[in-house]
Amino acid sequence: MKILITICARGGSKGIPGKNIKSLGNKPLIYYSLKTAELFAQKFNADIFLSTDSDEIKNVVKKLNFEDVNLSYNRPDILATDQAGKIDAIIDIKKYAQKSLATEYDFVIDLDVTSPLRTVGDLEKALDILKKSSANNIFSVNSAERNPYFNMVEKNDEGYYELCKKASHFSRQAAPKVYDMNASFYIYSSVFFQNGYKSAITDKSLIFEMNHLCFDLDNPIDFDFMEFLWNTENLGFKLY
Repeated sequence: MKILITICARGGSKGIPGKNIKSLGNKPLIYYSLKTAELFAQKFNADIFLSTDSDEIKNVVKKLNFEDVNLSYNRPDILATDQAGKIDAIIDIKKYAQKSLATEYDFVIDLDVTSPLRTVGDLEKALDILKKSSANNIFSVNSAERNPYFNMVEKNDEGYYELCKKASHFSRQAAPKVYDMNASFYIYSSVFFQNGYKSAITDKSLIFEMNHLCFDLDNPIDFDFMEFLWNTENLGFKLY
């Protein structure tokens, strides 16, 4: 079984400028994804490749001295815009890694730098679930606080508002269970790429529900909240 771990971190960020290398717990944010990748790679003999268009990010990673992280790839400008799809960026670095190392990968694990609250154990369990299935991929989620069958509405064609999902549930507990994609990690089988999917949500996707806190850093207040949880030791687990 051959595994590629991708760490995608482009330079431009409008929501939180420089967020990929912004300090959290006295280390740049990208450190935590790299550390998880390193520990997992040592156990599964995986390859780790960084995908970035930023010399600044690459220099920060160099100073962190992760010897197993391959820094030879430069993400092309066309894959480093706000409009560029993440899957296309992963496909490009996968092709580069396979050519560079003359190998083929059975699985690709993408770790999102801006959603670092994951453990090596999470990755191991999710990979095991995917290996035992015929699914294309698996991605991390948390149980959602809001539910489109019960307390989420949208505008209809007449200009009025109704439930997003047509249903007659009179309590949140009775409504179908829904999940928030927390963007922390995605694991793709080789079949995913062979079938040419462009979205992580396919006709044969699985989820891995985390049993601990995990959320993405999209806005400055998200970073403030994570820093608060970090400083008060309320993350629920030790993040290196």
